[in-house]
Amino acid sequence: MNNLTPYLQATPENSWAEFQETRRYLAELHAENEKLIKETALAMKKGSEDFDRRMKELQKTLGGMANSHGSFAEEYFFNSFEDGEQNFFGEHFDEIRKNIHNKKKDIEDEYDIVLFNGVSVAIIEVKYNARKNDVNKVLQKAETFRILYSDYKDFKIYLGLASMAFSPAVEQECIEKGIAIIKQMGDIVVINDAHLKVF
Repeated sequence: MNNLTPYLQATPENSWAEFQETRRYLAELHAENEKLIKETALAMKKGSEDFDRRMKELQKTLGGMANSHGSFAEEYFFNSFEDGEQNFFGEHFDEIRKNIHNKKKDIEDEYDIVLFNGVSVAIIEVKYNARKNDVNKVLQKAETFRILYSDYKDFKIYLGLASMAFSPAVEQECIEKGIAIIKQMGDIVVINDAHLKVF
């Protein structure tokens, strides 16, 4: 874990409250999921119509769990950036926005966290658990942003991938592609941007 420096102090009270609420919600979802699995097994014995209904309920529950993890990660990192001094990637950023969405003709994209100043834009994709295919998705963000937000087409663009968990392979790919690695380590958020490229 070279070049990792503590950067932003998360607000302990806010982070702890969010963490406790997320744990409670996930425990409820887990209990509901277990119940659905048992009911699904019984439905399999009774017939296919009941089975299909139970499978749809199970898929809905699992989708809700994934969305909950993603929302927690987005809120955690956004709050960490918002509460900090907003000095990232060697620059100061004046403005921060989250969940920006735009569409022009056949191009559409959403940006989890975007930081702005007069010459640069930092686009941060947030995942609960970063995977290898997320790296290419992050790289595409620079291209789509220039098209969807033409006012910023001449700005420097920095890219970052923020996640609660990274595998060594994903971190290495971020380093090779010039994408900042932003992650939680204990009570702090750390940013590895020594290898950062301008896009």
